[in-house]
Amino acid sequence: MDAALTDGARGPATCAAVLVAAPASGQGKTTVASALARLHARQGRRVRAFKCGPDFLDPQWLAMASGAPVHSLDLWITDEADARARLHAAACEADLIVVEGVMGLFDGEPSAADLAQRLGLPVLAVIDAGAMAGTFGALAHGLQSYRPGLPWAGVLANRVAGERHGEMLRGSLRDPAHWLGGLPRSADFGLPERHLGLVASAELDDGLARLDAAADALAATPLGQGGLAALPQVDFAAPPAAAPVPALLAGRTIAIARDAAFCFLYAANLDLLVQLGARLAFFSPLAGDALPECDALWLPGGYPELHAERLAARTDLRAALHGHVAQGRAVWAECGGMMSLFDELVDKEGRSHRLWGLLPGRTVMQPRLAGLGSQWLAIDGGLLRGHTFHYSRCETVLAPLARSARPGAKPKADAGEALYAQGPVRASYFHAWFPSDPAVTARLFDGRPLLRTSAS
Repeated sequence: MDAALTDGARGPATCAAVLVAAPASGQGKTTVASALARLHARQGRRVRAFKCGPDFLDPQWLAMASGAPVHSLDLWITDEADARARLHAAACEADLIVVEGVMGLFDGEPSAADLAQRLGLPVLAVIDAGAMAGTFGALAHGLQSYRPGLPWAGVLANRVAGERHGEMLRGSLRDPAHWLGGLPRSADFGLPERHLGLVASAELDDGLARLDAAADALAATPLGQGGLAALPQVDFAAPPAAAPVPALLAGRTIAIARDAAFCFLYAANLDLLVQLGARLAFFSPLAGDALPECDALWLPGGYPELHAERLAARTDLRAALHGHVAQGRAVWAECGGMMSLFDELVDKEGRSHRLWGLLPGRTVMQPRLAGLGSQWLAIDGGLLRGHTFHYSRCETVLAPLARSARPGAKPKADAGEALYAQGPVRASYFHAWFPSDPAVTARLFDGRPLLRTSAS
């Protein structure tokens, strides 16, 4: 667990806090959560934002809006104790905590509603009201009352056509006090999407301008005009002191690819590596950076398929990677990082790109999701939790060392994501949450052979 979660005040902490949720995906949760964070951050308040469930893209927008790193909260992947500790640590230093939900409020196991109820986070419901009037009130009432005891902050309408439309929406509510306002339709603060979700914030030159436009619109609503007083105050209990993380990677340098092709990084994973004693050296394959001097390499997920031609042209990096592996130095490659290590990547247009050739075979982009959901991976006597989310398939002669499984399921030979191991290279579509097992995380980077567990 992060050092910040084990130090500092041990008593309860009180902070304004909401969980921004919706009846479904695509309603505007990220826009509203980011606008709320940006509005208060630019007024000089300390804002800490979180994302419910596994996600790499929404947190980038929340981080841009709040000016601080964004961590994930998930009752299974990160577990409840970790979530409570992170919220308490944030409440000790922040004026406002904004948690963005995932999918619809009651979708998934565990759902955003589970997180809100378990941790006492009042729900701020965002509803796309662009094609409704009176039904807005019915939907808001259903979200609030479907589960008894759900903490509630109010409802905000998105894509409101005008003043008259807003009056109709407000009038449809059983309790007008729950009306927090409405955001208009506007291209000024729309967040573009692609096959894995929102476009990364760093890819748009006007990303901050979009957030400012959304914050300006929110400032005109009752939610924005009320300041912190318009938001509920939540008491966050102090967690038990966490056991210290052993420095299993002390003295080792881990090179980490980080750019538009390799951008799926949990901030908590980076923190855990530092706690394990590692020194982190970031580099950008797309920018032409050389592989840093290192003992191990991490290639995280991202979008190698969108940059395959440029990655294929890095023959110098290809040679450096082969030299790194020839010296027995570890490589951990997740999802997009794994895709870059095979001989070939076939993009969605059917074009073949010769990539870095550390693993035999190829990956092929698909028009539909090929993997989605929470997973766990039993390896080397431990268990890593995480998730999978990809649009490509892998074709290789390699036999998996192990396979991941869904929560509660026992791994089978034909289930879950394969973990491939060849020499010091370990690769999988599985995205690991490192704090779930620091000891197994260290084993991914120490270069020694992994042991297959009896369960997998």
